Amino acid sequence: MKKVLVMVTAMVAVVMSAKAEVEFAYEAGAEIVSCYIWRGLYNGGLSFQPDLEIGYNGEHTSFRAGVWANIGASDWKFQKGLPTYIEDGEEINPNTYFSPELDVIASFSFFGASVGFNHYYYCDGSNFFSWQSAQEVYDNGNYSSTEIWAGYDFEHFFGQHAYINWYTTIAGRDLKVDEFGKATRVWSSYLELGYDYTWENIGLTLGGQIGIAPWYNPSFGNEKFAVTNLSIKLNKEWEFDVVTLDLFAQGNLNPDGINKSNVYVDAAGDEKIAVQKLNGTIGLGIWF
Repeated sequence: MKKVLVMVTAMVAVVMSAKAEVEFAYEAGAEIVSCYIWRGLYNGGLSFQPDLEIGYNGEHTSFRAGVWANIGASDWKFQKGLPTYIEDGEEINPNTYFSPELDVIASFSFFGASVGFNHYYYCDGSNFFSWQSAQEVYDNGNYSSTEIWAGYDFEHFFGQHAYINWYTTIAGRDLKVDEFGKATRVWSSYLELGYDYTWENIGLTLGGQIGIAPWYNPSFGNEKFAVTNLSIKLNKEWEFDVVTLDLFAQGNLNPDGINKSNVYVDAAGDEKIAVQKLNGTIGLGIWF
């Protein structure tokens, strides 16, 4: 963690020392979505997602740091004191609880190239950071994880937002566990290719993404190279004096290991998580 912060601080210092003018920048807002979709995976139902980022914009550089959260309707739980029971050899706990997600994010861009840091924390009482060995993370039941990423935006060449990003998990629950309970870190990664076309005169954007897990990734369950996300999104924006509203619809398909039973999982929301292959969401956002 210290090494990451030192590296980011050093990059910011180098840029700030340049004579190019920079200006303060921020983004604050929130979205309400019908389903929480993360890299094509169903991650929950109706959700509220606030976002706050601050930083600066320079002539060819920018920096952002902030927090993002997901508070799902299914995360607000009120039943207490119900006994656990065994079903198919697995202990089931019917008690409910409040467990939102909180992400800490930072990114730095320079002439189209970007590097970043994402930390995912689930407010379940476990350690906020899990800079431990794979075995310790597994034994302690910690579900937080940390990833770094790098990418490039080709907008300078195409005039539209075309990009490639590579993400690699470096800490937390990024594990493969054998039959003896031995956990090893797998450095799971995700490659994302995206292109957005915007009609500026009407504020409409059509975007597409391809997501690839190049080797074993516990989030997707693939054992080897796999295309895990084909996505299309339509977004309409309305800009006013101090706020921007956006309405969007998104569809996602994970073609890896798809079959009749997992295209759509006709069950409670928790049973769909990271299993259902065909997902979609609609959302409304407000940004200041």
